[in-house]
Amino acid sequence: MEDRRILIVEDERKIADTLKMGLTENGFEVDVAYDGKIGHQLILSRPFDLVILDINLPGMNGYELCKTIRHNNQKTLVIMLTSMSSLDDKIEGYDAGADDYLVKPFEFRELLLKIRALLKRTPGQAEPVGNFLRAADLEMNLDNKEVHRAGRRIKLTAKEFQLLEYLMRNKNRVVSRADLAINVWDVDFNTNTNVIDVYISYVRNKVDKDFEHKLIQTHVGMGYILKSQPS
Repeated sequence: MEDRRILIVEDERKIADTLKMGLTENGFEVDVAYDGKIGHQLILSRPFDLVILDINLPGMNGYELCKTIRHNNQKTLVIMLTSMSSLDDKIEGYDAGADDYLVKPFEFRELLLKIRALLKRTPGQAEPVGNFLRAADLEMNLDNKEVHRAGRRIKLTAKEFQLLEYLMRNKNRVVSRADLAINVWDVDFNTNTNVIDVYISYVRNKVDKDFEHKLIQTHVGMGYILKSQPS
């Protein structure tokens, strides 16, 4: 991963500079912006594999910047690193397109673990054309990050896409909330919250609501299943 480039957008200079030093020591190429607008300019000027993004930023806040990143580039990974710790804050972050969310104060080792885990999911080389997942009339293109059902485009946030991808990779198998916590939100995710249920509802609303046959089903007390045949 030594050739991976990371951008830190953080207005607390001590935190930003410490992160840069730590990530550089771990082999990453690192740039820093202390302002949201400057971060935006850097993102437009050069490619980054991953952005570490605070929310309360001068110039442009983290939610706005994350949405801009998602609008322009679906492949750049985003970790929100912030003191905003409520469930609503996390939901807004994931809705803006964040791939992960870490609350201050934090352990550098935990951040490094999250960075490496995310980068392993998205290798630097482009995936081969035609990388699809299918279940019934639902199709997911892993190259351009598009989802269609019965030919109709379904727009998903980054976290919704990850959740649906995991369900589709495990189609016809019941996956527990613990499975989803580990594989979609990482092992340290607080499973006592209802974020998983909220996001299942979001995805179900987009994938199933307008269709007669429902693909995503709940197994009470066990978890969720995405059926390859509608029922």
